[in-house]
Amino acid sequence: MATIGSWGNALIFQTSDTRILTFNNFKRTVSSSWANHSRIGKKDRSEFIRADLQGVTFTMVFDATLGVRPRAMLDTLASAVENGEVNTLVLGGKRVSGNRFKIKKTTEAWDVVLQQGQLVRAKVDVTMEEYL
Repeated sequence: MATIGSWGNALIFQTSDTRILTFNNFKRTVSSSWANHSRIGKKDRSEFIRADLQGVTFTMVFDATLGVRPRAMLDTLASAVENGEVNTLVLGGKRVSGNRFKIKKTTEAWDVVLQQGQLVRAKVDVTMEEYL
């Protein structure tokens, strides 16, 4: 089994012969806040205020045919959001930031649902933000 990374114990990104749980479209936002001070007859002068909280977004596909239980994973993520869970985000053995991350939002798309409502495949967009 090859582990790609994790967000605490709630999300373990991994690939193996029996299970695939990875992500797509990983995007990290690093920004800062600045103030501009007007000057008569001259260009504004910029002043650094602070670093803003970093953000991360990515998409995951939960597919029962790839050894993942979609409904259980969606419930785990929903619980983490609603309970304010905070964990370290690690990819490739390195922390994404010096701080932990919270999940601010998830957006689910239920792609394949069988008889009796059994969820086979779902896609979820995850939005995380640095926690201080």
